[in-house]
Amino acid sequence: MTNTNYILETHNLSKKYGGKCVVDKVDLHIKKGEIYGLIGPNGAGKTTIMKMVAGLASPSEGEICLFADSEKRGRIGALIEEPGVIGTFNAFDNMKLKALAMGVYDKQNILDLLNLVGLANDKKKTKNYSLGMKQRLGIAMALLGHPDFLILDEPINGLDPLGITEIRELITRINKEENITIMISSHILEELNKVATSFGIINHGRLVRELTENELKTESEEKIEIITDDSGLAVSVLEKENITNFTVVDSNKIHVYQFATSVADLNKKLVTAGVNVEGIHVIGSSLENFYLSCVDNGGNKNA
Repeated sequence: MTNTNYILETHNLSKKYGGKCVVDKVDLHIKKGEIYGLIGPNGAGKTTIMKMVAGLASPSEGEICLFADSEKRGRIGALIEEPGVIGTFNAFDNMKLKALAMGVYDKQNILDLLNLVGLANDKKKTKNYSLGMKQRLGIAMALLGHPDFLILDEPINGLDPLGITEIRELITRINKEENITIMISSHILEELNKVATSFGIINHGRLVRELTENELKTESEEKIEIITDDSGLAVSVLEKENITNFTVVDSNKIHVYQFATSVADLNKKLVTAGVNVEGIHVIGSSLENFYLSCVDNGGNKNA
């Protein structure tokens, strides 16, 4: 049964090409109002997932549940791989052509969308556009028809720093001002983290992790890991030292996020109190290290 809080759920979504499984039993959960970042290396299966959700490819097996009613892909806008524009047309004429094909032509709406993406006053042919301008036009075209859900496949790929900033700000503005849920893919977690509010990490066609913005921050920030066979006694020592920002991971492991003392001093206090410290060290130094650990180790597939 579909959860009405979700714009999109997939169940065991799979795709095979020539006997090779490129998407393998993926369960995605995207809530209304989110910017969901699908992160993974090139060739991980991100584009194939997006094509299936947008109706551009059929699943080999599994289920795609969109919205909570029968109106489905008509409420989706998508920019997958690259914008489909006619180089000899300007931005308005490209928008008009697509709007006529969709049966949603409205001159003022086109002008409003071009204004949204910063192309309202640009009259030159799109063959003379920079990559960033083409991406912005592609996003405007994807917004024709007033979609509730926008799918953007690697929209910052190949852009210079200014272009990346412009697209990132545009995506945030569309999400906030137009109240549109967005699914965006990238292979660069550092950039995706600046715009996304939740994340799905995919590798070799499988979903490795799904986590919120806060969970990603917790996973990737530096922390002291204490390994002991008596976490209860260790916790009492931490509390005595007024260290409250910690998590008991399991019966043998504690993560301390509050660097109130040095690792050496903390170790000394634990040992003095009778805690058998089997290991104590700092872990989690960057987003990229966390991402690489998920990809390299395969992680645990979340349902």
